Amino acid sequence: MDLELRHLRIVRAVADAGSVSKAASLLGLAQPALTAQLKRIERLLGGTLFERDRHGARPTRLGELVLARARVLLPAAKELQDEAVRFAHTPSPGFRIGATNGPILGGLVDRLATERKVSTYTSWSARELNGMVELGRLDYVLTGACGDSGTPTGTLLWETISLDPVFCLVRDAHPVAKEKEVELADLADEQWAVTPGDGCFADCFAMACARSGFTPGTIYETDVPTCVHLAQVGRAVVLCQATHQAAQGLTMIPLAGAPLRWRQLLGRHPTAPEAAWVVAQAKQAHMDAVRRSPVYSDWLVRNPGYGTAP
Repeated sequence: MDLELRHLRIVRAVADAGSVSKAASLLGLAQPALTAQLKRIERLLGGTLFERDRHGARPTRLGELVLARARVLLPAAKELQDEAVRFAHTPSPGFRIGATNGPILGGLVDRLATERKVSTYTSWSARELNGMVELGRLDYVLTGACGDSGTPTGTLLWETISLDPVFCLVRDAHPVAKEKEVELADLADEQWAVTPGDGCFADCFAMACARSGFTPGTIYETDVPTCVHLAQVGRAVVLCQATHQAAQGLTMIPLAGAPLRWRQLLGRHPTAPEAAWVVAQAKQAHMDAVRRSPVYSDWLVRNPGYGTAP
């Protein structure tokens, strides 16, 4: 038997009610039936979830762990269900755009919204977004890949929007924060933070480190706010796109020789509306992001042969 959402609902109900009998009443079950289900859940999870006596039911340490996860997962599952229903029943006469984490989605939406309605859907998984476009649930997907990798396979049509170096974020007090650029090898002893993805970036980073003579230590794969926090407290160096806007307390520094590159890609369904215009707007949104980044703009002046075009 696998753990299911209904099992988590039972754990939450018992904890909230403070007793199995009260939870059974709330769930519309007979107490013996709920007790039997709870025992099956405890066998599945490997231990007792509640200490039960005449005063009621109190979570054990294992119960507290399961309950904490349940209080996150159950609302998330409900939100997913509601969002899916809204998505399936909402007409979309405008542009439907999916995107992974990146710096140009906002600019692209701003440009497109001057002409037509725009809806967005974000995910860390480029594969998920590509599948949604292939199924016709999205018109476009804005994603990225390591600079040396090709475009994804499948039925989508792809355009390269830009080819940018990967920079790093460090806290202002970091020893290299005042440098114009830093050798990757000089960061060999650091811990790292990156946003998640299902592409080859982790492998490309490992190979770049190997070329610089070291194996990277701990790599925290997490969301943008957590990456920023880890950099601000000096716990990690963050790998970021060159068009990223550094948060307060952080400094963005180029990696010498651009050992890592990131290709911004725009994929589209063959029937996507106004494709040529959308591609042009995406490229303009990227150039807007470049102009907003003094670090990247300065780096391009010092590296005139690089450019941001594919």
